[in-house]
Amino acid sequence: MKIKMMLPALTEAKSPFWRPVKYSLFPPLGLATLAAYCSTEDEISLQDEHVEELNTADEPDLVIIQVYITNAFRAYALAGIYRKKGAYVCLGGLHVSSLPGEAIVHADSVFIGPGEDIFPAFLKDYKNGCPAKIYTNNKRNIEDIPPIRRDLIKRHLYLVPNSIVVSRGSPHHCNFCYKDAFFEGGKSFYTQKVDAALSEIDRLPGKHLYFLDDHLLGNQRFASALFEGMKGMNRVFQGASTLDAILRGNLIEEAAKAGLRSVFVGFETLSPSNLLQSNKKQNLGRNYEEAVKRLHDLGIMINGSFVFGLDCDDKDVFKRTVDWAVNCGLTTATFHILTPYPGTRLFQSMEQEERILHHNWALYDTRQVVYKTRGLTATQLKKGYDWAYSSFYRWGNIAKASSRHDQIRHMIKHFAYAGGWKKFEPLWNFMIKTKGLNKMLPLLETILSNAKTKKNDSIATPFPAIA
Repeated sequence: MKIKMMLPALTEAKSPFWRPVKYSLFPPLGLATLAAYCSTEDEISLQDEHVEELNTADEPDLVIIQVYITNAFRAYALAGIYRKKGAYVCLGGLHVSSLPGEAIVHADSVFIGPGEDIFPAFLKDYKNGCPAKIYTNNKRNIEDIPPIRRDLIKRHLYLVPNSIVVSRGSPHHCNFCYKDAFFEGGKSFYTQKVDAALSEIDRLPGKHLYFLDDHLLGNQRFASALFEGMKGMNRVFQGASTLDAILRGNLIEEAAKAGLRSVFVGFETLSPSNLLQSNKKQNLGRNYEEAVKRLHDLGIMINGSFVFGLDCDDKDVFKRTVDWAVNCGLTTATFHILTPYPGTRLFQSMEQEERILHHNWALYDTRQVVYKTRGLTATQLKKGYDWAYSSFYRWGNIAKASSRHDQIRHMIKHFAYAGGWKKFEPLWNFMIKTKGLNKMLPLLETILSNAKTKKNDSIATPFPAIA
């Protein structure tokens, strides 16, 4: 059987003129995971439109398309192309789980929720000639999933080919979190077996890893055992954590010893009122500065995430946030305009209040204002968001943030990383166009090696905090 798996892209991600590097970071692990359930006799093609042109002249028997909100219309168009050819088309992913009624119009079958139990059941039904229209996840367990089909991934097209996921979901439930609908009706956070995760890590070449887990430190027992097992692997890695996990116990120290060199932290807002509104309980009462200091003492770079447009924000929120991030020495920052994704409590409440402006999902990219604002006008919010990015990444602020570290080597590391990531975008674009992006990885792995923490623990090979 000929099976085609696709991850459609946004228009800007396939522009012949300019391609932001963020679209060429990670391969589509979700599809490669599903491919592991297929028969060895199946002929599988996996294509990611972010890094390659899709071949739509082929004639597969079965088409699997991963759909998220900003590629939904493109996904539906591709589904139509292949259905006209007689292929059986399945749609799955975050957007399908959020709006299955919308997606089902464009598919022969839709998958709702995680696919580890759905996809094998579908394949069995399909081969028996009786596939169902809707498959809904029931089993929340990834302890026995087969190894990811990494042979289908075109590693040379990605800056970070060694991405990995060892858990699903998050133990926290923020009102604006896109993934809550995906895990509705069952466990919202669960992990692999430690031995299986270590085995998957051992399969990956090179030194660098990027854990795409929403909360790598979310299960203390699992994370502690994972980091203990990684200590002798000579790896350096990135991941994501919450403030409370960073401040609780010594798990972050264990992560640093295992090779953690940068961490994504959802600060989101400096306002306690906004935290309450967003149900961001894991941040309430936490000392942001203490968490930053703890990470910096361990030589761990920080990519801070911030959301603008919450109801308690005012016109000064942008400067307050940027000033705080710079003064705290955050290496990189990711800013977002509040976006009410379908399936979230935020979307439900805004829809009831008639604050949703439109359903043009392509604009739900956290860079556009898609709801009726309070406290700020839509123009103020958009201009403030744009200003925050340009201000944080000004050379002067990069230098100022770098100077907040107490060791010269960390100052240099910070300056090189933040500057290299945001001030040389034409170079990144050139490397993407010439298919040489992955050649940058060894440079990024070695450029700032052998830094040391305040406690003289060896810290090698930091990698840029991806924004």
